[in-house]
Amino acid sequence: MLNRALRHGLRAAFALSLVLLAAHAAESGLVKPSSLYVVRHDHWSKEDERGYRRFVQAIGESACDTVNACLHSTANPFRASDPPDYRFASDCADLPYVLRFYYAWKRGLPFSYVGTVVARGAGGGDGDIRYSRNGNQVVERVDVPGGVMSGYDIINKIRAAVSSATYRIHPDLEEPLEQDFYSPAITPQAIRPGTVIYDPAGHLAIVYRVGGDGRVYFFDAHTDNSLTQMTYDLRFTRARAADGAGFKNWRPIRLVGATRQEDGTLTGGHIVASVNKDIADFSDEQYFGNGKRPMDEDWAKGAFTLHGERLDYYDYVRAQLAGGQLMFDPVEEVGDMASSICSGLQYRVQAVGRAVAAGIARKAEPERLPTNIYGTEGDWETYSTPSRDARLKTAFKALRDEAQRFVQMQKQEGAIRHLFYFGNDLVGDMLAAYDRVTSQCRVVYMRSDGSKISLSYEQARERLFAMSFDPYQCPERRWGATDHAELSTCPDGPIKQAWYAAEQHLRNQLDRTYDARMDFTLEELRTPGPGKGVPSPPDTDVRAYLQSLRGAVIN
Repeated sequence: MLNRALRHGLRAAFALSLVLLAAHAAESGLVKPSSLYVVRHDHWSKEDERGYRRFVQAIGESACDTVNACLHSTANPFRASDPPDYRFASDCADLPYVLRFYYAWKRGLPFSYVGTVVARGAGGGDGDIRYSRNGNQVVERVDVPGGVMSGYDIINKIRAAVSSATYRIHPDLEEPLEQDFYSPAITPQAIRPGTVIYDPAGHLAIVYRVGGDGRVYFFDAHTDNSLTQMTYDLRFTRARAADGAGFKNWRPIRLVGATRQEDGTLTGGHIVASVNKDIADFSDEQYFGNGKRPMDEDWAKGAFTLHGERLDYYDYVRAQLAGGQLMFDPVEEVGDMASSICSGLQYRVQAVGRAVAAGIARKAEPERLPTNIYGTEGDWETYSTPSRDARLKTAFKALRDEAQRFVQMQKQEGAIRHLFYFGNDLVGDMLAAYDRVTSQCRVVYMRSDGSKISLSYEQARERLFAMSFDPYQCPERRWGATDHAELSTCPDGPIKQAWYAAEQHLRNQLDRTYDARMDFTLEELRTPGPGKGVPSPPDTDVRAYLQSLRGAVIN
């Protein structure tokens, strides 16, 4: 382990090298003074943090659908300071850093970030570090110097340094260097706009609002730079502490030893990050429960108890964020979940459309799948949709399961107190809410010849597990077409058709298995086996379930 003096020495040395490089760029006229990142304050004040929360919430509440559009929109109070033709970009892992640094830059606040992480433990570095078996640790931090580099260049440097691997760190781990985030308590004060959510399957999101009923609203970015808005649920997997999953807040930092210049800016010095014990709302309860802490390897045994009642983790989060009370309006819940799914389908239209516009569907199918279809790079990472589709399928299944749970709760003496419902036909009212929302949802996609196909919500649901995630296949296959007339415009030949058929078991799978090897040839994929998916999809038909209960008496 490195002691703190040595750690600060390493930071200072690295920062000095950046200063020298940046100074050379400035002297060469490559940096415009108006775009310089300067530091005017040695820490983020409470008002700075409140301002950042307002900044994030405004973006989340706006209608912008790309990072670039958001930062050039009226949601951004600093938009006038950026050239209109500058294009901001970000994928999901970059987004928290891009927004946090951007705000720091425009407000003259100090900034530091994790430059390098390595896998922990024996064998932990095998394969992709974004999905390391034992999590990661920080071995390099970067203190961003003020007054010598363009903020735009710094954003690019940060984006090159961070990935989802940067978040995959045990909440208690502070050696050899601190991570950028800490694990917050599950309270309305700690989970707030700007809180980051990490899915250990490799996805990141930013909270922009917490509703009075405890629902968490977030936005996330994708490899095509698009932004989407969703609500937090089991699509974000809860996992062991070593994976670092869950909610994360930015760790407080302070600039120490800087020199105040005549113009009021601060130069030099080094960043000191607060340690867990000094952070008032640090807590690892999201990993181990709110009772007696189990051993790390027994993390799943941790209990979440509220008012003497043991709750599921996701229910506990919602209850805590609602002020300590778990209540569901089942009719509203069903409608809202269906509406969220409709949004997910629209986002998918955009994602598939970008792949088609980029000409990926006209390219030949590669001889093998990527090593893992959920975590890769290049065209597959940018234009395929296996992870996006898995989250969408999970949402459809969750709606079906929640409808059933609400019916069962009404039958249970203890659970009924969590239902905010005073009607006399729960099944009928949920079905009406579902039909009301879904009847207004239509998905329109463009076929290979430019003609358009319109699908209803139920038609899309029925096709859900036929929708191809493979960007090399025609848009008709991407949208699960099986009708000969609809497929008549698809130019895919026998090889692509064979790949589509062989990928069916992978399409049936909800779980994103990032640790499975999947670089199969077509012939290998045709034979069932590990990493090749599951034979049957789950039930997602909430309407059929509710209709089957019509006329039943729910006591």
